[in-house]
Amino acid sequence: MTQIPLRNIGLDLVRVTEAAALAAARWTGSGKYDAAHQAASRAMADALNALDINGHVVISESGRLGTPTCLLSGNQVGRGGGPALDVVVDPIDGTRLLIKGHANAISVVGVAPRGTLWSPAPATYMEKIVVDRYAASALVPECMDAPAAWTLALIARVKQMDVKDLTVLILERERHADLIEEVRATGARIVLRSEGDTEGALLAATPGTEVDVLMGIGGASQGVISACAVKAMEGGMLARLAPQSAAERTAIHAAGLSEKMIMTCDEIVRTNQVFFAATGITNSSFLGSVRYHRDYVETHSLLLRAETRTRRIIRAEHSGHV
Repeated sequence: MTQIPLRNIGLDLVRVTEAAALAAARWTGSGKYDAAHQAASRAMADALNALDINGHVVISESGRLGTPTCLLSGNQVGRGGGPALDVVVDPIDGTRLLIKGHANAISVVGVAPRGTLWSPAPATYMEKIVVDRYAASALVPECMDAPAAWTLALIARVKQMDVKDLTVLILERERHADLIEEVRATGARIVLRSEGDTEGALLAATPGTEVDVLMGIGGASQGVISACAVKAMEGGMLARLAPQSAAERTAIHAAGLSEKMIMTCDEIVRTNQVFFAATGITNSSFLGSVRYHRDYVETHSLLLRAETRTRRIIRAEHSGHV
């Protein structure tokens, strides 16, 4: 497939995640899940629809109350002109973290030329392994079925570390009970997270953080978004669908998808013309929270562009949002 070079729309995307973060931050510690989600989703939809793009949402977390129709799988965003793009969004990665006032809630968006992002809709869950570029060569398809000890030994060898010195991030879910015990048996350290699938993948894909590996089952839409970031940072990723109910399994089979197919990052994102943007809502390992001052609001964002291997950290002051 011949691709037309994609202009640098990175700052436009940062404005999108900033808008969602600014709307979401007002609900920090509120305990109001639906209100926070609706505010961030509406702000993100409005910001995307102001862009001169012909965007197609490849997968979303469908079914959440108050999600604007345009952000659901298969729908269009943007004004209709400009480049034809695949779009993946999550107005709040870690909504429950946000409404409890906990760290690691961020807003994220990824884009690439039309037809280059894998769309696993209507899948809800995806199993993933994510590492940084120094360990990317260790990931082979067999890792998805092998014992955790085998996979971690491969990663440790490539990184020239002992397994006991690795740190593995896993979502704290009942479905991960066996995985957690397997990792503990290797002597590796574990970081358990209640939420924050995409932010966890970012940590694992970024060299020098406190996390070496992300393992386990999380959201399918977050998996595609994460792949955009992993691709931009030259990390490694393996993924496959992991339906958690008979209904989900039936739906993915009806869509011609299989839970047996193992995907690499390059198969999920079939281009290097990919952008990823994130803005912190509450404090995260990468990004500061939305901070309110007397006459302006401060945001902290990350912008990744795979084509130029550029990673930008952006601090902004918003005088109109006080």
